[in-house]
Amino acid sequence: MRQSSLILPLVLIVFGAIWFLKATDILPATATLIAAGLVVLGVVVMVADGLNKQSVVAGPMLMYAGAAVYVKHSYWLGLSPILAVGMMLLGALLLLSRSSLIAEKAAKHRRGPQTPQP
Repeated sequence: MRQSSLILPLVLIVFGAIWFLKATDILPATATLIAAGLVVLGVVVMVADGLNKQSVVAGPMLMYAGAAVYVKHSYWLGLSPILAVGMMLLGALLLLSRSSLIAEKAAKHRRGPQTPQP
C-alpha cells in the first residue's frame, strides 16, 4: 500500500501555528518579520560571499532595506527621507565598490569534462 504525502499535514500544522501565534499577538507584525528577514539576509550575503565588489553593495543595502521597512512601519520617518538616505547610501556603496581595495568576486570553478592539453 502506498503511503500518502506528508505535505498537506505539514502545511496545515505550519499555517495553523502561524495563525495561532498571530491571533494571540505572540508573533510580531509582518513588517517586523520582513525587516528582520532582510537584515539577516544582508548579513548572510556578507558572511557567505566575503568582502567583494558585489557583496559590499548587496549586503548593506539589504540591511538598510530591512531597517527602512521597520522605521517606516514604526512611523518614525516618512517614505521620502527614507528613500533619500537610501539613495545616498547606495551611491556611497557603489563608489566604495569601485575602489581597488575591494576584491573582485571569485569565480566558481565548474567541473566538467577535462580535455587533455597537448
